Amino acid sequence: MKNLICIVCPRGCRLTVDEENNYAVSGNQCPRGEEYGKNEILNPVRTLTSTVRIDSKELKLCPVRTEKPIPKGKMFEGIKALNAVSLKAPVKTGDIVLKDFLSTGVDVIVTRDIPV
Repeated sequence: MKNLICIVCPRGCRLTVDEENNYAVSGNQCPRGEEYGKNEILNPVRTLTSTVRIDSKELKLCPVRTEKPIPKGKMFEGIKALNAVSLKAPVKTGDIVLKDFLSTGVDVIVTRDIPV
């Protein structure tokens, strides 16, 4: 049995996931809590947010994030990969920095417009 706090909505339900009973979830007040509980045990994912260097007169760092969540186990590898990235201004919100990041099928995108 694993105990979790659901983060899908503001309720913060205290979930119990029974791994020996086909990952049965209890304590959830909505179906999203059940899905979250199972996924958090079987395949935890997170959205990676960070910064990369940019050649710009205005800023030295550009905020970026993954378009979708990636496996939690790849977070540190992802941070190392982003440390090697350097962009050239201008960039716009939504521009793709890296395609198929860490072979996850998820792109890393810019989250702020940065002019020259």
